[in-house]
Amino acid sequence: MANSYDVLIIGSGPGGYVTAIRSAQLGLKTAIVEREHLGGICLNWGCIPTKALLRSAEIYHYMENAKDYGLVAEKVGFDAAAVVKRSRGVSGQLNGGVGHLLKKNKVDVIWGEAKITKPGEVKVSKSSKKPMEPQHPNPKNTLGEGTYKAKHVIVATGARPRVIPGIEPDGKNIWTYFEAMVPDEMPKSLVVMGSGAIGIEFASFYHTMGVDVTVIELMDRIVPVEDEEISKLARKRFEKAGIKILTGAKVSKVENGAKGITAHVKDKDGKTQKISADKLISAVGVQGNIENLGLEELGVKTDRGCIVADGYGVTNIKGIYAIGDVAGPPMLAHKAEHEGVICVEKIAGQSPHVMDKALIPGCTYCNPQIASVGMTEAQAKEAGHKIKVGRFQFIGNGKAIALGEPDGLVKTVFDEKTGQLLGAHMIGAEVTELIQGYVVAMNLETTEEELINAVFPHPTLSEMMHESVLDAYGRVIHM
Repeated sequence: MANSYDVLIIGSGPGGYVTAIRSAQLGLKTAIVEREHLGGICLNWGCIPTKALLRSAEIYHYMENAKDYGLVAEKVGFDAAAVVKRSRGVSGQLNGGVGHLLKKNKVDVIWGEAKITKPGEVKVSKSSKKPMEPQHPNPKNTLGEGTYKAKHVIVATGARPRVIPGIEPDGKNIWTYFEAMVPDEMPKSLVVMGSGAIGIEFASFYHTMGVDVTVIELMDRIVPVEDEEISKLARKRFEKAGIKILTGAKVSKVENGAKGITAHVKDKDGKTQKISADKLISAVGVQGNIENLGLEELGVKTDRGCIVADGYGVTNIKGIYAIGDVAGPPMLAHKAEHEGVICVEKIAGQSPHVMDKALIPGCTYCNPQIASVGMTEAQAKEAGHKIKVGRFQFIGNGKAIALGEPDGLVKTVFDEKTGQLLGAHMIGAEVTELIQGYVVAMNLETTEEELINAVFPHPTLSEMMHESVLDAYGRVIHM
């Protein structure tokens, strides 16, 4: 049957489109349903465009500080519209790339909104959104409204910004990350509510572009999922740069007027202060897109706004699977991609390993960058490990000094008895590119001995990874 598939995936974000490609590689007849844009939120309104914005901010920062490098740059400035245009162009290029990859792998693209009417059957209706047509359309693999059959239906519908009652985004003065990525002009002042990866990246971007930024965090420290030592260093760097930070504080009310907002901020002692700004970004997390998919009618189990699935993406209803953000934390694109591959390989009869979520790295692309994998020092102790901790500061690394980036830290946590690397935590220049070394090491169950005996190239930032291990065992050289 023309409308019958082995695998049908709802959602074309990183999890969905990667799963579709792997499914097709395994010889399964595959289709993907998308209501708006190929590549999902990550590619179009998340990971990729924010990195383009942050790159513009980074270059602007270096231009402003050209004299530190013996250079002269006069009348340095920026065009906010051009910065946004470049960011959107990057997303557009990759959006077309996803369309090309799906075409290349003979994956059918179905435009519309999907609802699972019963196991093995999906009804696609006209999208309430305006679909962005792929840049490489193929009439043979681009479909639309109708009823489709599939032996296996994978839900990969992602997540959306969480909304706090009473502080609903209006698209004008109260923003989510959608509006924050396409400002008509730079505000003079900004309140960022939430200091997770999304909030702190936008705080970093707007501050670098000259905006007066205040970050408000409910927990007692910023980037609270990170190692406490890294969080403290991050706060020190941000405050030194001029970002104002309030922790243990809650936005209880927001007055939204014609000229901006006034946030009523209550601290842990119950005292309230008012902070006025042009704009407010609500970055208090995301929630899974589980509505209007037919899940409730079918009895698919959910928990706290996410679909409950096992390590292979299998839900409690046969033939229905869930991967990525909609299947719960950590809500990261690389987790979604890997989860989808595991799910479809299991469907195809292979024997993939269940993903170890403890080995999924996290990266925050603020300035300075933050990256981590595995247990924090506190978590390792709570788990009963007797630990050895190594630290190496950027100031002891020749490449870091040559780059003009002498502030930062690489921290490693080992099990004292076995030498197992339990966790690694970094803050500083390019650490989001360095963390993969420790990720590979932990997946290979590497001990300190292999890491100590490994030869790291000189001069590189990666040498600090070696030195941190050496420090844990009393053998550090350059500190």
